[in-house]
Amino acid sequence: MLTVHQLRKKYKNQMAIEGLSFTIANNQCVALLGPNGSGKTTTLNMLAGLLRPTAGTIQFLGKPEINRFELGYLPQYPAFPPWMTATEYLDFAGKLSGLSTNKRKQNSEEMLAFVGLEEVKNKRIGGFSGGMKQRLGLAQAMVHEPKLLILDEPVSALDPEGRRDVLKIMQELKKSMAILFSTHVLHDAEQVCDQIVMLKDGRMKWTGSLVDLRNIQQTDTFALEVSENLTNWLPSKSYLQNIHFLSPNAAEFTFNHDKGRDLLLADCLKDQFTIIRFEQKSYSLEEAYMEVVNQ
Repeated sequence: MLTVHQLRKKYKNQMAIEGLSFTIANNQCVALLGPNGSGKTTTLNMLAGLLRPTAGTIQFLGKPEINRFELGYLPQYPAFPPWMTATEYLDFAGKLSGLSTNKRKQNSEEMLAFVGLEEVKNKRIGGFSGGMKQRLGLAQAMVHEPKLLILDEPVSALDPEGRRDVLKIMQELKKSMAILFSTHVLHDAEQVCDQIVMLKDGRMKWTGSLVDLRNIQQTDTFALEVSENLTNWLPSKSYLQNIHFLSPNAAEFTFNHDKGRDLLLADCLKDQFTIIRFEQKSYSLEEAYMEVVNQ
């Protein structure tokens, strides 16, 4: 659906984005993940057609230009006319997208119901909470039924309840359209995205799934827990080193033999140990993220 190749953006002497490449497939949710100032908003603005790239190509729906009628966009700080009602605002957004009168009415009602604003659709936006405004922003981005939804920090300014509501809506939207959203919060990406594109200082540091991110950051340390006492048993194994006991029944260690795992499991079976847990330790997702972004 969307292919970005060697995208660059330069402001005078400052390179904001350099050599960014990634793809988004139909119904895929991709997170642009990175600290503040990493180039996330600049990237989204180029993809939304609001900024002209210095170099590189953007291919959308097989064409070398952005078709804004097939794209929905929600900026980080959306502005709403406080005198308008939610229904009036969506009708206005639908008119800008070229929808007919009947289609605007139908889609506006459907989107307001979808984002949970049906009961306040005739109230003025000036009286809406931050969470309600964000849901209205999502509704305007979807009212023309786009193929790709671009969201800039969609939950960063919300309280926990509002954050949960918007992330839940995004989960549902994945079923009918592709989503690209930016965030600096790893937990938000973990909740909804299929892939991440990790940015720092305008450069891509890593791309892949969160499972891939966790797996590539595995350590050489293993953990074993059994029902029996390991205090004297583990130190007798010549293929183990760096043994650290967590309890008499559990320990962490590394192997000094290529077939150490096989030897350990064979010895456990031979001595009829009841294995409760045996695993290779890995970084937490947050630790893996920090390790990659700081490389």
